[in-house]
Amino acid sequence: MRGLRPSWYRFTTTFRHRRGGYLAVVLLVGLLGGLAMASVAAGRRTASSPSVFYASTNLSDLEGATAVVNPLLGSDAGYDPSVVRAIAHLPDVRRVESQVGVDFLPLQHDGSPLNAPNWYPPSAGNGYGSVDGLSFDQDKVIVTKGRMADPRRADELMLSAHGASALFVHVGSILPVGIYTNAQTQLPGFGTAAVAPIRIIDERVVGIFVDGSTVVHDDADAGSGRDDVFTPALTRPLLGCCVNYTTTGVQVIGGSRNVAKVAAAISSVVGSGYPPFASTEPQIAKSQRAVEPEALALGVFGGIVALAALLIAGQVIGRQLRFEADDRVVLRSLGAGPAVAVTDGLIGMVGAVCVGALLAVAVAVALSPVSPLGPFRSVYPVPGVSFDWAVLGSGVGLLVVGLGGFTVFTAVRYSPHRFPRLLWDVDRPSRVVAVVAGSDLPVPAVTGVRFALQPGSGRRAVPVRSAIFGAALAVVVIVATVTFGASLSSLVSHPAFYGWNWDYMLVSGADIPEQQAATLLGHDRYVSRWSALYTIPMHLDGQAVPVLGQSPGAQVAPPTLSGHGLDAPDQVVLGAVTLAELHKHMGDSVTLTSGVQPPERLRIVGTAAMPAIGGSVGPLHTEMGTGALIDYRLIPAADRNPFANPLPGPNAILVRVRAGQSRAAAQASLTRIAQATSNTANFGVIVTGVLRPAEIVNYRSLGNTPLFLGLGLALGAVAALALTLVTSVRRRQSDLAVLKTLGFTTGQVTSTIAWQATVAVGLGTVVGVPAGISLGRWLWDLFAREIHALPVPAVPAGVVAGIAVGALVLANLVAFLPGRLAARTPVASLLHSE
Repeated sequence: MRGLRPSWYRFTTTFRHRRGGYLAVVLLVGLLGGLAMASVAAGRRTASSPSVFYASTNLSDLEGATAVVNPLLGSDAGYDPSVVRAIAHLPDVRRVESQVGVDFLPLQHDGSPLNAPNWYPPSAGNGYGSVDGLSFDQDKVIVTKGRMADPRRADELMLSAHGASALFVHVGSILPVGIYTNAQTQLPGFGTAAVAPIRIIDERVVGIFVDGSTVVHDDADAGSGRDDVFTPALTRPLLGCCVNYTTTGVQVIGGSRNVAKVAAAISSVVGSGYPPFASTEPQIAKSQRAVEPEALALGVFGGIVALAALLIAGQVIGRQLRFEADDRVVLRSLGAGPAVAVTDGLIGMVGAVCVGALLAVAVAVALSPVSPLGPFRSVYPVPGVSFDWAVLGSGVGLLVVGLGGFTVFTAVRYSPHRFPRLLWDVDRPSRVVAVVAGSDLPVPAVTGVRFALQPGSGRRAVPVRSAIFGAALAVVVIVATVTFGASLSSLVSHPAFYGWNWDYMLVSGADIPEQQAATLLGHDRYVSRWSALYTIPMHLDGQAVPVLGQSPGAQVAPPTLSGHGLDAPDQVVLGAVTLAELHKHMGDSVTLTSGVQPPERLRIVGTAAMPAIGGSVGPLHTEMGTGALIDYRLIPAADRNPFANPLPGPNAILVRVRAGQSRAAAQASLTRIAQATSNTANFGVIVTGVLRPAEIVNYRSLGNTPLFLGLGLALGAVAALALTLVTSVRRRQSDLAVLKTLGFTTGQVTSTIAWQATVAVGLGTVVGVPAGISLGRWLWDLFAREIHALPVPAVPAGVVAGIAVGALVLANLVAFLPGRLAARTPVASLLHSE
């Protein structure tokens, strides 16, 4: 410790003189390091936001229908307590709660039906009523305005934002509602004043909520969320007369490990007329995929900023220690020991790094309320300040160990017994400079190239490599960002990349008359190809899976990702997520069961980008990575025609339009076909365009985040370049003075610095553009495969060229002030001191 007293004395007495250098290190480490840690922490928080959100809602593991008023199923009750009790007593079932479809209509204050244009048309089961706490303590809705309704009060109601807008109410409003019996909903005058409700209740709107299932949704889910929630106090007295169906949520002991077993047991309880209970895991997985762009962008950016922080702060530290090398030579000459000479300035610089690391923690914590990004931000259960100790701890360790180690290395390298050798080292000439010198380029250009490529030696050494590396790093990030963004835009604009390998779809809630549709489509001049499609949930190896049924070798089918398409009845094509969930590989076999027909063994022959198509029965439907494509004849006839339609057929038809035909005219022609094939038994046929998956619907939540992050790093690179140019001017003042003595004009000196900046950035661009394209393509390929889309990257050549040109222009703008500083070099005083 006694040996360090002189070093401490030197630190305290020189602090005032050196504090500018210390402050620069503190700010660089604190701001850039804090931005890096904040970005990585935000990426982690964004990635975990779906699981945190769904945990806060106490999500069910399984959900499905347990009752419905349907004479075809022999059911005349919308709620069956015996089925719910039987499910509750099954092995591995932890908790069961239900909600029912209440037969209600919103009323005007005079008692007549409101019939709001943006509300649901009058039909049975329009309201969601909690029987025993569903929506309140299980599958909880998230109240964004007002408060949660009191489950014990029958006169309190919660609405979604859409529901409140459609019904022209707000928190605190009184909404009269009419309760009807199931029999009344079948009367011709239902929805008019001719059918009076059996009960009218003035409901007070106490809260506006968000349904957790709608935070991340695809187009096939549109309109599937809850828009109203009635309390158990209102619902329970209505169970025997005025509810149309029941949906039950089940929580399973052991979670996903026992979900398939419990789902199979529930199917035996509710009967074969009901679709299998669906796991909520696909909803979580879909949400996870929807936030991956933000999480990936933030994580990559954080890593790059951390690298930039180390580079730029290291450059400042090295410059400061080299500037102070003369002082250490004097100390050594005055009798100071080697340890004192080495630690001179080291204490202050290491201290500055440590203080900067603590500032980085403060910056990261201060920026934490910005996260999470993406669709869950508005409903995140624990917003505000966050301490990600894993990121903060590792970030501080990286800064202190990385920069502290570099500081010690530099101090030792420029210690007095080494410094004279470094001072008088001959600067090795660059071969590139020699070639340029032999060319016909002007002298300022040759000199600028030498300044950019030759760092010099000793006290006149300039960190030119850092400037080139910083420029290359900035170009890499920006080019990678625009490549990724262009690929994302290409994915959005090419539906075939995410499973929609056709132009339009005819879809019905039941059967589309197949023979009539085939005749009309076959004679339509706009139609190129078409294929029939059945959608139904079935079981593969005991697991409920949304199934698409087609003829083998169908002309229009989901695009294949690996293997080949469906060619034979004993084959199956799976989504990549479903393949992983079944723990299978290409060539393996799975067992298809329906509960009606004998089991079928199918061989897995390929994977496909599954489209987002809603199922004809239940909420389970195909989406990116999830689902199976089988021969439609393996679907039981009763499931292909659940309503005994006298004109059977598929519930969807995929249509491709001929090339060169007007899409508007083609859609109008298909609309006429839809109208012609609609009947009272199939609930009508409609024409729909692209149904986007959740990953595409929510991609705009990424916004301009990557661009802003890339521009932020570019500003850091600009600052590093400016710092390098200023340092170069200061350390090469003698060279500049000699040049001015030899006849360099002010313009030529300025031109020399501009050439130096142009060469540094030009080399960075030459390296950065191809590296950025490669990085962007690699990140896109990684992302596309993760969401199970076709990995087709896009490189915007014009934008990339503009970035390269813009970098060179910016370099010359940055060089303006250092160039003016160089032009004012005091020749006489400098040469006199030399």
